[in-house]
Amino acid sequence: MAIPLRSHEPDEGTVRAPQDPRSSFRQYVWSYVSRSPLRSLWNLEGIPLRVIVKNTWNAMFADNLLGRSAELGFYFIFALFPTLVTACSILGLAARSAVTFYEHLLQYLWIVVPPSALGTVLEAFNQTTAAATSGKLTFGLVAALWSASVGFSAIQGSLNVVYRVQESRPYWKARLSAIGITFVLSIVITLMLASLLVADLLARLARLHIYHHFLAASASISLRTIGWLLATAFLSLLFALIYYFAPDVKVSRWHWLTPGSAFGILGWLLGSLGLRVYVHYINNYSATYGSLGTVIILLTWFYLSGLMLLLGGEINSEIEAAVKEKSLAAAGVLKPEIVSTPPIALS
Repeated sequence: MAIPLRSHEPDEGTVRAPQDPRSSFRQYVWSYVSRSPLRSLWNLEGIPLRVIVKNTWNAMFADNLLGRSAELGFYFIFALFPTLVTACSILGLAARSAVTFYEHLLQYLWIVVPPSALGTVLEAFNQTTAAATSGKLTFGLVAALWSASVGFSAIQGSLNVVYRVQESRPYWKARLSAIGITFVLSIVITLMLASLLVADLLARLARLHIYHHFLAASASISLRTIGWLLATAFLSLLFALIYYFAPDVKVSRWHWLTPGSAFGILGWLLGSLGLRVYVHYINNYSATYGSLGTVIILLTWFYLSGLMLLLGGEINSEIEAAVKEKSLAAAGVLKPEIVSTPPIALS
């Protein structure tokens, strides 16, 4: 049976659905958010912080971020090893000992990832790279990127929901974009870990070659501080790249650091450290899950990571919507009581 198209003029016998002017007004606001992003998300233009918090809280459940974070956690697991192999292959183009070097880089994830879960990751990574030559790793770069881009494709879909936009890019274009950004994100993650590795190496050299104890300690602390600042900058760049390229908004504006990314980074660090402490002191998960315990822990960590990423995007979008709504209402461009949508034909 053919479904009649919706028209602006109702036919005879058509029942006019009750309109919610406020809802229609919000739809117009989100269309403006997609076409006209703010220059700075830190300027709330007089909007109380509690309004942003309330809107974000309500939107978190309306957009089902808890469920979408679980979806991202699964895709992150699916994309984990192809991403590691991809990054290792990139290094392999310039260094023969790329596998060993990248394993040293991954050791710095012990800071945030529970040791048992990261041990499983390192073991699987070593088995994967040991069974392949450098030529095979390089040859499989494209396939690994394609598999790893599945995780970013899931982020694209989730942030489209956050920004109330429909995916308008063709499948091949969205997929190529996901592959390209995955490649860039792999480099950023590698640089973030490398900054910690180089800072520790230079700090040890300073302690060995500077004989004055105070100067050696000062140089070591300064170098490690610089390393952490660089790692934080790369982490901020990681969030900025995702928030810029993932949602299919009409116009994108680059922001190095936003309230959403700041909240996401801080929440991710606190959540990761909290999970690490929990696993350290409450270690009876193995009795419940057996050998799957480490996989459950890793999946939980990815779930927290995905939730913080999506919450940061939700905060940014709600700030843009609140500021845009206030400016449009103040300018008299749109008013909730005069906005209406076409009637809906009900059979």
